[in-house]
Amino acid sequence: MALPAPRPGILDIKPYKPGSSEAPGASEVHKLSSNESALGASPEAMKAYASASDKMFLYPDGGCSALRQKIGSTYGLDPARIVCGAGSDEILQLLTRAYAGEGDNIIQSEHGFLVYALAAKSCGAEPRFAKEKDLTGDIDAMLDLVDEKTRIVFVANPNNPTGTYLPDAEIRRLRAELRDDILLVIDSAYAEYMEVPDYAAGEALVEEFANVVMTRTFSKIYGLAALRLGWGYCPPAITDVLNRIRGPFNVTMAAQIAGMAALDDQDFVNRNRDHNRAERDFLQQQLGGMGLAVPPSHGNFLLVKFPSEPGRNADEILAYLKQNGVIVREMHPYGLNDYLRVTIGPKASNRKFIELLEKKFPRG
Repeated sequence: MALPAPRPGILDIKPYKPGSSEAPGASEVHKLSSNESALGASPEAMKAYASASDKMFLYPDGGCSALRQKIGSTYGLDPARIVCGAGSDEILQLLTRAYAGEGDNIIQSEHGFLVYALAAKSCGAEPRFAKEKDLTGDIDAMLDLVDEKTRIVFVANPNNPTGTYLPDAEIRRLRAELRDDILLVIDSAYAEYMEVPDYAAGEALVEEFANVVMTRTFSKIYGLAALRLGWGYCPPAITDVLNRIRGPFNVTMAAQIAGMAALDDQDFVNRNRDHNRAERDFLQQQLGGMGLAVPPSHGNFLLVKFPSEPGRNADEILAYLKQNGVIVREMHPYGLNDYLRVTIGPKASNRKFIELLEKKFPRG
């Protein structure tokens, strides 16, 4: 009997594997695998979320009008150019669905976020991976991959999982050398953690050019990962396209209400940023003292390189940490087999991580 068959290539896609959250047998679990907020969510956002419980029988505002206004006032953006989604992941998926298809290709950096390639494959497009320099995106390598079939170039800035970033001048150079019919998507999920003067999240480019989109998320510094809330800032024509193909009620009422409260609580955002900076510096110093290589990171995570020797390689350290209740992220899907990614978590979790590693990498 014949069964419904998916389009060619769909079954070749390896599903995205999120960070693990279980450590069987451990008395206490420290999850440092998913780049979640170290301080949880804003207390104001939690109160707002609870206040929505008596409205669950109502459909949400399909256009996220109040939320878009709040995002616009917080970041100084035109609310009419904002499209909200179930996490920035949905915006990335919608962009790919709208602008790439069979026979086309998209370009991303060698160790860029895996969702770009998955989205491309789901639409029948080919993902192309540009080699990086020192775990940092290489604009020239990206441009070398562009051909007449290129439809989208994705740049995560700063990049997950490497933590490196590209200065505004390099992103502008990339835009200048792309054809006007190629969409440049700047994924700025970790922008709120950036504290260097030559960085720009991308909103200015969106306002200057008709082929640039910036995506953002509430999952990281705002601590609303469970609610799936993100947004894109787009040229008017692209805003119109996304609004035509997104689901009519793609963002829940609770997410909209909590998101607005989170935006109002910038004191919490500042505390989270300060905590991240201090703990990231602490972890980098401690790991360096153990002789472990850690590229400078500009997100809420670190990428740590381990030796290939038995007992101390990345795979064995991953298992050892998990056995003792600390969960970090394996990097095999990104081709970084000697590395593990660790989220900057609460102080107790970060100290436990260091305590365990010191047993394997004693200081000389």
